[in-house]
Amino acid sequence: MAESTGQERTERATGKRRQEARKRGQVALSREIPSALILLTVLGVFYFVGPGVFERCTALVSDMFANLHTLRIATIADAAALAEELFQTILFLLLPVFLPLMVAGFVGNAAQIGFEVHAEAMAPKFSKMNPIAGMKRLVSLRSLVELIKSILKIVFVGGIAYAVVAGFLKDFPALVRYDLFSLWTFTHRAAFKIIFYVSLAMLVLAAIDYLYQRWQYEQSLKMTKQEVKDERKQSEGDPKVKARIRTLQRQTAYHRMMAEVPKADVVITNPTHLAIALQFKSDEMPAPRVVAKGAGTIAERIRETAREHDVPIVENKPLAQALYKMAELGDYVPVDLYRAVAEVLAYVYRLKGKLKL
Repeated sequence: MAESTGQERTERATGKRRQEARKRGQVALSREIPSALILLTVLGVFYFVGPGVFERCTALVSDMFANLHTLRIATIADAAALAEELFQTILFLLLPVFLPLMVAGFVGNAAQIGFEVHAEAMAPKFSKMNPIAGMKRLVSLRSLVELIKSILKIVFVGGIAYAVVAGFLKDFPALVRYDLFSLWTFTHRAAFKIIFYVSLAMLVLAAIDYLYQRWQYEQSLKMTKQEVKDERKQSEGDPKVKARIRTLQRQTAYHRMMAEVPKADVVITNPTHLAIALQFKSDEMPAPRVVAKGAGTIAERIRETAREHDVPIVENKPLAQALYKMAELGDYVPVDLYRAVAEVLAYVYRLKGKLKL
């Protein structure tokens, strides 16, 4: 629409547009954050779990070679039992290593976009199988930016890794004289240092990439002024239609109110600007009730209707103003006004020759 109307996308995306984009799987997601978290997790695994895993692996290998002469594989069942035992042992050894890595990858994504499953986002999109569309994506600005990011990441991270490894080069000639434990200690120390500095570099890259992804996401969701206006019409309704509905509702309420005036016992005025019609049925109501009220032309119409149906009209400016301010249509008369209203009703009933109070 922006292209066809010539309008620029300058407006921030509405909540509805963001929700629709999320259902389509369009979210601000940095792939560098899970990578950085996984590297940090590897660092923790190396530091806390690595020595224990190495000791158990060493013990396992030593035990296998020590008992090699007693090993008997006479049948397929023996081989299967041995394979199952080895698999369980290896799984037990590697589970503390790989489980935290899987959790870190999941947390890295969930922390950015939450955990929601939308069928529309998971559904296959056959448009992506179009080779022409695929070529357009390959030569798009987004692809160029991703390529530049990848090159910078390789140069940045690779440079840091090389600088760390270079610090260990002087120790390499002596490695041939190391025993297994010393070799493991050297390797563990070198790997820990490399992963530590690479993790720091990845954290910096992840923070920059996340900010860029958020900016790009906001840019992609921006709307034109016309799109915002159209969406507001769809969600809230056309203002013209809503205005017409409000007018009809007011007219209906007005006619309903005017139909109650002939049933009123008295209309209290101030004398021209306000009119309040009261009805009181002692066997049904705890107090007199406001059945009609209005100001200006509505007050004039209430007085005319009252005259047409012989409803008494009493001029009492203070009482009329108090009732208009304190009582809404359909409300009972406030307690503070009981005495004043009772005096008016008593006067009206005396005029009619009946006593209800």
